[in-house]
Amino acid sequence: MRLRLTLIAACCLFTLAGRADEGMWMLGNLNKQTRETMKEMGLQMPASKLYSSKRPSLKDAVVSFGGFCSGVVVSEDGLVFTNHHCGFSSIQQHSTVEHDYLKDGFVAHSRSEELPNPELYVRFLLRQEDVTKRVLDIVKPGMDETERSNAIDSVMLVIGEEVSHKDSTLTGIVDAYYGGNEFWLSVYRDYNDVRLVFAPPSSVGKFGWDTDNWEWPRHTGDFSVFRIYADRHNRPADYSPDNVPYHPEYVAPVSLDGYHEGSFCMTLGYPGSTERYLSSFGIEEMMNNSNQAQIDIRGVKQAIWKREMDSRDSIRIKYASKYDESSNYWKNSIGVNRAVRKLHVLDKKRAMEQELRRWIQQTPGERERLLHLFSDLELNYKNRREENHAQAYFVESFLNGPELIQLSLSILNFDFEGEEKTVIANLKAIIEKYANLDLDIDKEVFTALLKEYRSRVEAQYLPELYQTIDTLYDGNERSYVDSLYARSELTTPRGLKRFLEQDSTYHIYDAPAITLGIDLITKLFEMNIRMQQASGEIIRNERLLNAAVRRMYASRNFYPDANSTMRLSFGTVCGYTPFDGAEYDYYTTTKGILEKVKTHAGDVDFEVQPELLSLLSSGDFGKYAGEKGEMNVCFISNNDITGGNSGSAMFNDKGELLGLAFDGNWEAMSSDILYEPKMQRTIGVDVRYMLFMIEKYGKAGNLIEELKMKTAPR
Repeated sequence: MRLRLTLIAACCLFTLAGRADEGMWMLGNLNKQTRETMKEMGLQMPASKLYSSKRPSLKDAVVSFGGFCSGVVVSEDGLVFTNHHCGFSSIQQHSTVEHDYLKDGFVAHSRSEELPNPELYVRFLLRQEDVTKRVLDIVKPGMDETERSNAIDSVMLVIGEEVSHKDSTLTGIVDAYYGGNEFWLSVYRDYNDVRLVFAPPSSVGKFGWDTDNWEWPRHTGDFSVFRIYADRHNRPADYSPDNVPYHPEYVAPVSLDGYHEGSFCMTLGYPGSTERYLSSFGIEEMMNNSNQAQIDIRGVKQAIWKREMDSRDSIRIKYASKYDESSNYWKNSIGVNRAVRKLHVLDKKRAMEQELRRWIQQTPGERERLLHLFSDLELNYKNRREENHAQAYFVESFLNGPELIQLSLSILNFDFEGEEKTVIANLKAIIEKYANLDLDIDKEVFTALLKEYRSRVEAQYLPELYQTIDTLYDGNERSYVDSLYARSELTTPRGLKRFLEQDSTYHIYDAPAITLGIDLITKLFEMNIRMQQASGEIIRNERLLNAAVRRMYASRNFYPDANSTMRLSFGTVCGYTPFDGAEYDYYTTTKGILEKVKTHAGDVDFEVQPELLSLLSSGDFGKYAGEKGEMNVCFISNNDITGGNSGSAMFNDKGELLGLAFDGNWEAMSSDILYEPKMQRTIGVDVRYMLFMIEKYGKAGNLIEELKMKTAPR
């Protein structure tokens, strides 16, 4: 019986890498076992060509796009493919009612027409180095968690700064792995001149919008095209008309051969974060607090935004990007909570933890150190439960809620004495907030969230502004909001101008919106202080748990949680069975687009321009057609990805580009916590569909000519 339990636990243990299709692997630490597994599954290129710190390799074609997405370099002149939703903010910023690039798309027919995006950058990974010993040498016996964290942060910063001191074009960042048990240095080079080259209309790039988000079957052409520019010596440079296209170390070849069920597929990109090693207590807290707060609060805010966006094009353009970002995580939280329950994730975690308890009790050295590990975790999560719940709703209702508060906090944190580049970037961000703000909408949002927050927390967690509402405004939230906005000069261009010019007669800290921002930050600080002891113990014990799992299964090949560093995942192109009696194929075609347009007639999420419908109905897909003459749109694989992987290159066995990852599937939304091999799929847009749209719809054959095409004889 014990053997059986051990085997069961081993299968579900924090989604251990017992399956080839699971894991987000570090390229700089790609061990022999993983390389052999990839080869057995079909990898044809040498593993040494995946990553090298000395010679050009596939990793040199993959970029972190803006720090929030991924992308891939596909031409000798620095063309980058990424998702449409990754470029969405840039497309939105260039859009007006007269030139609506969100609705109509954008094509630069010459280099001079490519649009600069001063806030955007791409990041190339040069090398990775294990610095664990150097970091942990700073930790001394008797340090509490705060002291430990501060000491580690300081040495991590020093190691990173050493890189840029040697070469100003480089950035060194030390990241924690395995819950803070290992530390690796990543060395990057950033390019800050990135220009928009091509964007399909949103009817392609966002086809299905919220309705289809996180769903399969999918028919979304989620891609956009940018170009990296450098100085005349191919070095990083801020935007200048004198810059020239960047010439990369490595260019990803593009395959026109497509894929079959069972085809090897690997994904390279920058996944944001996962919690595969998180305890069951941590999962419960995440579900009930941060996830639920996002579901409840963002749902209220987005309903107001969506109503106004649908009524006016000017508001649609202003609010498109922030609505897209907000709703993506809102639906993600809904899906995660649903999947955790449906797939019995907590039961699987608890089964693992029970087996770990037994191992600790039976292993003398472990028993001495970890006998109280789980009871301490349970106690400390319980001790901060109410405060953490209130804080989650507080952050969503106020700090991520009304834009007036976000604006006031941006101004409070503005540093005129900082590095010039940073000052300019922060200034542009503030100006952008003003440009995309509608005060009437924001007032309605603020009023609604004030009511919603009051209904979700105990009275003791209400900030002082509620006393003001109740005593001075007879409990009328809208009257309070109207008065606040009327008295806040920050809502006007004049107020912004006085602040930016550092007008000595403008006493910024007396401004009502600023005062409110200070009060809210103070309240948040108080919440953190009350949770400090419990939070410190939780961090410590989650780290000990992570290490114990790896000791218990010392022979296993572990991968670390995602942390926005470059990762490789691999698997196969394959369909799945979402529920009894249903089978999903591994690809979709343009036929599905035409069917959805008819089925959802009148639904703005599925509206497509007549000229696009005509193009897709023609059946003339040329060299981009599949073996059956169809135009594939999307495909799925069991590659292991998460947020941040959007725009990641999906390669075949030869390292040739098949498409771009852009989403996960609804049935496995709990994948950041537990990998589900039977259910979890990565949704990618087929590169052939991308090229078809560029050439046939965008009439941009010049871009096609830049690519390194690979086609096997048929």
